[in-house]
Amino acid sequence: MRPMDPAPVGASGPHVGVVVAAAGRGTRMGGMPSKILVPLAGVPIIVRAIRPFAALAAVDAIVVVVSAEDLADVKALLVDHDVPKIAAVVEGGTTRQESVRLGLAAVPACEVVLVHDGARPLVSAPLIERVIAAARDGAAVPTLPLQDTVKSVEGDRVTGTLDRGALARAQTPQGFPAKLLEVAIARAIAEGFEGTDEAMLVERIGAPVRRVAGCADNLKITTPEDLIIAEALLAWHRG
Repeated sequence: MRPMDPAPVGASGPHVGVVVAAAGRGTRMGGMPSKILVPLAGVPIIVRAIRPFAALAAVDAIVVVVSAEDLADVKALLVDHDVPKIAAVVEGGTTRQESVRLGLAAVPACEVVLVHDGARPLVSAPLIERVIAAARDGAAVPTLPLQDTVKSVEGDRVTGTLDRGALARAQTPQGFPAKLLEVAIARAIAEGFEGTDEAMLVERIGAPVRRVAGCADNLKITTPEDLIIAEALLAWHRG
């Protein structure tokens, strides 16, 4: 994290920072433009993903990590839509882990950092608040129970049935004491390990990760069908 500018006497620095990871290319969107730029009920996905954080008093600074191709467009969109609390929009790396590292380096000094997928535009304030509250004491991840029976497979063969009660679907935002996440990422880089999410990096250094209740609406936009579902959810919530 970068140091903050000197604060006036009596002022306190940000205590919650957010990294929005949005540097992926969205190859399953069927030839659409970069998925984070696609409008969802008239508002770009990336803007919808950031607004709930910007609206919370507990959040002080937001860093958005995007691909080089999207950098200028995202900066313009955030200005056009008057999104507050943006500390920086930075270019990401070739992997999610590298992109989050670059984003974390740009976050002003904070106690807690949240990492959110830029392709999750329906995240809610209550979910963010649950993660912040839990992350003050350690790593926290929102999860959902599995509904389907889960099989282990090898090629075209089913080799077993897993206990779905012992499994869960992870969502974002994931929350961490800022120093803990810095240490976990540094260790992964030093050891040549590439994680699929930030909680995985914290798990492997032996730190506990607490789960909090996720939200079914907090879907990740991956395919064109997901856009249809998200539009329907927004329409339903509008009544």
